[in-house]
Amino acid sequence: MSLEEKVRNFDPNGVGNTSNNIFGLPFTVSESRVVFIPVPWDVTVSNQEGTSMGPSRIFENSFQIDLFDPLLPNAWKQGMAMEAFDPGLLARNKYLRKKASRYISFLEQGGDPEANEPLLDILDEINDACEALCIDLEMKCLQYLENGQIPCIVGGEHSVSLGLIRALARKNPGFGILQIDAHADMRENYQGFEHSHASIMHNALHTQGLEQIVQVGIRELCHEEIKVISQNPKKIKTYFDRDISHRLFEGETWQDLCHEIADKLPEKVYISFDVDGLDPSLCPGTGTPVPGGLSYNQAIYLLETLLAKGKKIIGADLVETGPENFDGIISTRILYRLAGMLIKSNSR
Repeated sequence: MSLEEKVRNFDPNGVGNTSNNIFGLPFTVSESRVVFIPVPWDVTVSNQEGTSMGPSRIFENSFQIDLFDPLLPNAWKQGMAMEAFDPGLLARNKYLRKKASRYISFLEQGGDPEANEPLLDILDEINDACEALCIDLEMKCLQYLENGQIPCIVGGEHSVSLGLIRALARKNPGFGILQIDAHADMRENYQGFEHSHASIMHNALHTQGLEQIVQVGIRELCHEEIKVISQNPKKIKTYFDRDISHRLFEGETWQDLCHEIADKLPEKVYISFDVDGLDPSLCPGTGTPVPGGLSYNQAIYLLETLLAKGKKIIGADLVETGPENFDGIISTRILYRLAGMLIKSNSR
């Protein structure tokens, strides 16, 4: 059955069919405009474990969503599908997470890994595995892009986004990243992990082809990250959560701020959406929740402003969803709206 026939035979008002793909849609990966790549990985998480379960929580809750999107009511007709979960990746994450927990515990107790060869071996093994995952995802995303499809990473910890960012840098040099996040993620490494969740934007910054990073909602960071931001004023623009709140308290509108943020970005934009950028009451199970943050409606309005400004959203990720059911409920809605925006901005 063709995609067109599936659309004609599908009832968008019916009960979500759990034998179908994500959101209860009847499409396969090969025929879908947007492809979600689940990456159940939380090897380097430094606070709350469980974001490896984020993709499955999103998938499970997706069958309860209503398909009408006020921005693009018929976006689903162009096809959205999630890849099958890779049991090998799940097993590898579980194996390496145990080793990482042992290594992190050693550090937190004041241990010096330089004086402990077995722990240095663990660090090397994890760094090699994370780089291998990144390469695999880059190659996979490049193939989707060659096919004219739009890949979207569903994490998992934030480190998993780098493969898609590298792929887009090769296909769309000069693009920018809009990062919604509580953290700057600009550490060169964290705890020795070169692909740490706290280093994703540092690694993106050093990816040839990336022009700009605009960060929104940042409210917890270290001195190293402040230094990186201050030394790269042309390439990094950070809207700290404190400054956003002060500007709103003092009379500016969220509309004005969103237009300003959008104007800082180039024509082609990648959206990196870490759910800890939201108020933590929305995703309490995320790996590193922080007080403050955006409301759901603020985040969606910001993304819609990009479209209103004529930006082309060339790819996206949604990461750091926690293992709790409520986290999956919220992230599912974000992912569906994000998919509609990807389709709309690539249909013009």
